Amino acid sequence: MKRGCIFCLVEAPSKEAALGVHREAHGMVPHEVDPITVGAIFGDIHDVPAPLTITSLDGRPPETDTGFRIIVFTDLEGSTALTSELGDAAAMEFLRTHNAIVREKVKAHSGREIKHTGDGFMVTFNAASPAVECAIAILRAFRFHNEGGAEPALRVRIGLSAGEPVAEGQDLFGAAVQLAARLCAYAEPEQIVVAGVVAELCLGKTFASRAMARAR
Repeated sequence: MKRGCIFCLVEAPSKEAALGVHREAHGMVPHEVDPITVGAIFGDIHDVPAPLTITSLDGRPPETDTGFRIIVFTDLEGSTALTSELGDAAAMEFLRTHNAIVREKVKAHSGREIKHTGDGFMVTFNAASPAVECAIAILRAFRFHNEGGAEPALRVRIGLSAGEPVAEGQDLFGAAVQLAARLCAYAEPEQIVVAGVVAELCLGKTFASRAMARAR
């Protein structure tokens, strides 16, 4: 604000709860304000999109997303046929297994889930190495799952690109996103296809050549 003022606003279930929050935060006494007046001054605060962050699993502070991202798309092979063959209820059980495997690996490699597409995911990373490592880990996890005798076998294809997509709310758009989606559609089941820029960012990494073909 031009006058150098700071406003501390809280929405609480009771007046006592609001008093407690302010007392713990700075010791000052809050005053009840009309939400309509607040909205007229500041606009709809709830519509401000949260900044994109990557939370470290080792306890380090969240890392601010710079705008440059590695975009990863995953797609489950034959999901439509799976529903037709097994019925909605049984197919959903397999989809839940698929979702759990992908999300566990994304979390383990500090990725950020942008959206779930029904039979796949759109995920972002701040660097190429963890993105490729995550993609390889996903394929290995599904291979291990299938070797356990699960029927039908779950096979995914993965595409990776890199760039500076346009953020709109909590979604991402732009050429880098479209390229990752096309590469995912181009990949064979149990294969990772990466854009040239991702391959260049992985120069010197031992997994680079494997990541561009089939994960071993």
